[in-house]
Amino acid sequence: MQIYVLVACDRLEENQEKNLKQNLPDILAALQTYVDENEVAKVTLINECDSDDCEDWQLGISQVVKKNIQLKYPVNFFNDLAKKFALDCEIGSIEDNQREPVSYFGKEEGKGDSFLIAQYLGL
Repeated sequence: MQIYVLVACDRLEENQEKNLKQNLPDILAALQTYVDENEVAKVTLINECDSDDCEDWQLGISQVVKKNIQLKYPVNFFNDLAKKFALDCEIGSIEDNQREPVSYFGKEEGKGDSFLIAQYLGL
């Protein structure tokens, strides 16, 4: 199953948007490190941050998972990002190049639980 995890960039308040823009280089560096360290899991970077408007951004990763235990590492990684940079995340599946969100977690939504998310994804 192909999954994605994105940093929530839409419907942000002004201070959240400012925080995201300010921390973008550090967030991108952390995401790139995750991608580089997880080549075996076929992790790819999603970096569509060309617009001046955060609302249009797509920032995160996609990867292949076959078992629910494989969700633990990306969910924990994004929990850490959420805590460090005060942001929220969206996770879901990708089918026919369409993203289907199943859960939100992070600063406002609370810590993501890989076991529950695996159930939502049907793993």
